[in-house]
Amino acid sequence: MAERGEKSSSSKKTGLVSFLTGKPIEIPEKHLFGKCRFVGEFEKLNRIGEGTYGVVYRARDTKSNEIVALKKMRMEKEKDGMPISGLREIMLLQACNHPNIVCLKEVVVGRSLESIFLVMEYCEQDLASLLDNMQKPFLETHVKCIMMQVFKGLAYLHKKEIVHRDVKVSNLLLTNMGTIKIADFGLARELGHPMSPMTPQVVTLWYRAPELLFQTKTQTSGVDMWAAGCILGELLLHKPLLPGKSEIDQINLIIDLLGTPNDNIWPEFSQLPAIENFTLKSQPYNNLKTRFPGLSPSGQRLLNFLFMYDPKCRATAAECLESSYFKEHPLPCDPRMMPTFPQHRNLKQSQGQAQGTVAASVSAPGLSQMFSGAATNLYPQDRVLADPTATSSKLGINELFGSLARR
Repeated sequence: MAERGEKSSSSKKTGLVSFLTGKPIEIPEKHLFGKCRFVGEFEKLNRIGEGTYGVVYRARDTKSNEIVALKKMRMEKEKDGMPISGLREIMLLQACNHPNIVCLKEVVVGRSLESIFLVMEYCEQDLASLLDNMQKPFLETHVKCIMMQVFKGLAYLHKKEIVHRDVKVSNLLLTNMGTIKIADFGLARELGHPMSPMTPQVVTLWYRAPELLFQTKTQTSGVDMWAAGCILGELLLHKPLLPGKSEIDQINLIIDLLGTPNDNIWPEFSQLPAIENFTLKSQPYNNLKTRFPGLSPSGQRLLNFLFMYDPKCRATAAECLESSYFKEHPLPCDPRMMPTFPQHRNLKQSQGQAQGTVAASVSAPGLSQMFSGAATNLYPQDRVLADPTATSSKLGINELFGSLARR
């Protein structure tokens, strides 16, 4: 009986027993289909961030010795399987194959049904961490190199009718080879025909397009292009372009920069749900030129096209790649000529030291001059609000309506 019990337990582990000997048979790995690897085959090195729907670790594949990014899917409230957002992220990433889109290598599992991990290629930096710690801003040639890659990645996604819906600096990763990777597809969606209604409470507030703030029913790839314009302005200024503290504050910052929208420049503007019975403050001027006095006319023109109020008139990623801004001096540098930086996410901090403090010694020569001893966090909101959908849409509308002047 004991032997039979041992045999049955061992057969359960392998799933195949020899008819001749009655002993378990090892199945060659190449003949296994649909099997996920065990997460124990990966050694977690350190936590490097938190996405919209999961925590991300730097890990080492013990089989190949490769360094990868390991993203744990959030399953706290799920009792009936994987959340639809996780399934959507996996499906969209599997459908993408582009140098400027983060690569999903495989899906691995833990011992429980709640332990599901995405194995992705590891990128040494994210732009938010760099901007937090850089003492000197990127040169314009570097800014152009970054934005060219961002537009290439977005052009690829939009051609496949995928809208990311959470484009921001913390979701742009940078490798040591100077390649930009668009990451975190937890909020991404495929655009249907006809387009179905989607929740407007997406995209981190500082990068949220005006149509989302005014509670539009349908969304287009224009929401990604508005966010790309915010990133371009942020890289040029070395600080957030529109750091609103609330939805109404975000609207006011946009109006201060671009002027008050109306039906002439944005048809159907007055029909948007959140503006139907309210009046915005009057500001007739576009202040982009004042905000970016050193930017060339072609650069001003590119920003203006990215910040068109009407999503249908907003520049597409493919059009941005043809902009004369990228064909004038200083030209975009080759990605391989991008500067390299210390990996701040992986530096261990001593107890009691403030978060974001840079290690005193830096191995790369000349880098210590580029980083201050204590980094200034320019993105407190971006670090705290990892999930931009945490606030209910009802609260957002009430806040918006309560702060606008009634007609």
